Amino acid sequence: MSYSVSNVMAEAGVPNIMRWLPFRIDEQEVRNRLKNKMIRPTTIPQTQEDLQVEHAVAREALRLALDQHKALAVGLKGIQQERSISDAFEQTSSGQSLINMMNLNYVIGSGGILAHSPRRIQSALMMIDSYQLEGVTMMAVDSIFMMPHLGVLAQINEKAALDVFYNDCLIKLGTNISPKGLAKEGEKILEWEIKAASGTQSGELRFGEIFAVPLKDETAEITLNPSKGFDVGAGKGSKYQCRIQGGTVGVIFDGRGRPLELPKAESKRVECLDKWYKKLNMYP
Repeated sequence: MSYSVSNVMAEAGVPNIMRWLPFRIDEQEVRNRLKNKMIRPTTIPQTQEDLQVEHAVAREALRLALDQHKALAVGLKGIQQERSISDAFEQTSSGQSLINMMNLNYVIGSGGILAHSPRRIQSALMMIDSYQLEGVTMMAVDSIFMMPHLGVLAQINEKAALDVFYNDCLIKLGTNISPKGLAKEGEKILEWEIKAASGTQSGELRFGEIFAVPLKDETAEITLNPSKGFDVGAGKGSKYQCRIQGGTVGVIFDGRGRPLELPKAESKRVECLDKWYKKLNMYP
């Protein structure tokens, strides 16, 4: 987001960056802002609009990084492979990507833009939007951008590295619930219930909605009943139960569908983004 911002602009393209902005702006104005950042890479946003532009660039940087990773993590054709990393990596010999977003259950954001955004909900939504998380995914951030250094320290003193990681580095954001599928705007796609020590909460999710439910840093039991055609981890229309983790953001229910498709008309797109950001109190 500093020295490499020009690479992101060149590879993603300015229109892809602009699609995440909840206000109207001229393409040349975005180019000028990013070129200023290129000239002065260590500057930080001075206005809310500057911050939103940086967050838009960050979404594209994260998306490109995952796309490149998916392209590299592919099965070798005609060769049987043994894999034991996790169920997220499916055995395949078709040359297809081994990454299955529905089976990924934990995402940790690291780096300055995710660690130092003014509000944790901003970091959470950046990861949700760019990775298009599916099903049930727990989220955290590396609050002091120390994971790379702790990896080195772990080779010398593993216990010390883990102590710093859990006590000083890792900030639990909460859990994201994103049913996979598409429907008409306003159609009910999910019924949910969360049982925690602090109490029981329940409700429903409609297509096009996104909102957060408070859940402190505790584990809870969640029951999800998706509508026909939607999958939250157990197959289309199938009930799913699991344990989830709360955090500073709580539980985010994302009913915008997967794949996430932003409206093509600028006025409608700006309206949707503004509505979603206000619902999550992203930029108060």
